[in-house]
Amino acid sequence: MSSGAMMSNVGNPQIYEDGDQRTSKGTTDAPASFEAGQRNAHDQLDSKDERTLGNKLAQAEKVAHDEKQRAKTKPDPTGAARSHGNEPSRGAQIDAELQAEDEATFKQKGKGSFGPNV
Repeated sequence: MSSGAMMSNVGNPQIYEDGDQRTSKGTTDAPASFEAGQRNAHDQLDSKDERTLGNKLAQAEKVAHDEKQRAKTKPDPTGAARSHGNEPSRGAQIDAELQAEDEATFKQKGKGSFGPNV
């Protein structure tokens, strides 16, 4: 009597074997065809991609939503201190000033223009 399953006096011992227990094929939820592939497996701007217009629109909406979420979660260097009713530290104030300068510089240069404009 080496295994715990064989020590049971209830029922047929064959029902306790692992090899006989399998999940049914219908219980696994397959992802939607648009969601099934690996992330970033395709170039989103590829004109020769065989995705449907609906899938391209869904991807564009998802990207826009992700950008909005990313903009909302941008940390404010002075936010933690102010939310607790304290004055921000000098380092946090300098970080906020530098962040504001960087944003102004990027707006002045144009959105996403890195490197030479060709």
